[in-house]
Amino acid sequence: MYGLCDCNNFFASCERVFRPELNGRPVVVLSNNDGCVIARSNEAKALGIGMGHPFYQIRELAERHDVAVFSSNFILYGDMSRRVIATLRRMVPAAEVYSIDEAFLDLRGIPLGELDELGHRISRTVRRDTGIPVSIGIAPTKTLAKIASKLCKQYPRLNGACLMHRPEDIEKVLRRFPIGDVWGVGRRHRRMLQAAGVHTAWDFTQRNAAWVRARMSITGLRTWRELQGEACIDFESAPQARQQISVSRSFARELTDLEELHTGVATFAAMCAEKLRRERALCAELTVYIFTNRHREDLPQYFESETVRPAVPTDDTLELVPLAAAALRRIFRAGYGYKKAGVIFSELVPKDGTQRDLFDTVDREKHARLMEAVDAANRHFGRNKVVVASQGFEPLKMNRNHLSRNYTTEWDDILTVKV
Repeated sequence: MYGLCDCNNFFASCERVFRPELNGRPVVVLSNNDGCVIARSNEAKALGIGMGHPFYQIRELAERHDVAVFSSNFILYGDMSRRVIATLRRMVPAAEVYSIDEAFLDLRGIPLGELDELGHRISRTVRRDTGIPVSIGIAPTKTLAKIASKLCKQYPRLNGACLMHRPEDIEKVLRRFPIGDVWGVGRRHRRMLQAAGVHTAWDFTQRNAAWVRARMSITGLRTWRELQGEACIDFESAPQARQQISVSRSFARELTDLEELHTGVATFAAMCAEKLRRERALCAELTVYIFTNRHREDLPQYFESETVRPAVPTDDTLELVPLAAAALRRIFRAGYGYKKAGVIFSELVPKDGTQRDLFDTVDREKHARLMEAVDAANRHFGRNKVVVASQGFEPLKMNRNHLSRNYTTEWDDILTVKV
């Protein structure tokens, strides 16, 4: 049996942990630069506030209904996520982190008669130890466990945990579960399935294997089998190696100057390089992209990207930042106001055992020692204390007018209790 722990309205719940007076009040969390809604409490959902809704369009609604608005505080959310995962790992044989607010639980070997009580105990313990409400779904496969966790959110009487294992119960749920909400069914496949008369998960299971594989390949067939109770997705106790590393930001205002844009792209490339080194990986391909504000229909629109490859796979900031800068210069066009830029590192390979180029002129051992010293200095003295010159020393200006404190990671932000 597999479990899935899904944190309820995670970003909004993190804010409520340290502001208990917000319980029962609508809460929304905004994306970078306070642009769009990326998290909503149940009360905010009831007001009709949609995911991805631009904040300026709901500002009046938020004021009218006393909605608590927060800028995204990913330092806080990341630390709270680690606390939830640590709690889970004390209670189950293993936990596989799926996203910042979800983790699969390995429950194989635990007697079936104990799973319902275990699920409710996990839900209570996580809420008690971290303050975060969670939904625990337990089922014979990962895909069914995801569905069971969604039932917890739909039906509060389940008290935070749902054990779904009897065939008749699974059939009853699948008959009403929309195919578009099934884990592994994307928008393109959803449209195709609905056009073919497949509207629920149960409809999907009634098609034969050949039909599914012809239209959705082996990945769709695996989902089909999982819905029928056959576990096809392995449990990974260790995190899988990343396929890409990406850093992007929306800017507080439209940037028209190449140098300003260059500073941002250099910073993004340096941040990606730092992540590479932490994961002991090298980058063989780098992509830079820029685009204008799609919400400004009164302004000309432009989107472009450029992909480059280093001479040999590398994690060296001194190599990757100039590559990103050169790509940016090739795609930059004057006369546009750029609202967002990003850098993507792809074709990642392990650092250990990578084939070197016979004609490589870079002293890689020396550069590796330099990067190690830079990373150590930034860990000790604070982020971006040592940077390449093209990054500049001024942080990127962002609209974060509703930012909460870093209650769990900054000494100056720790709550003060008055007695």
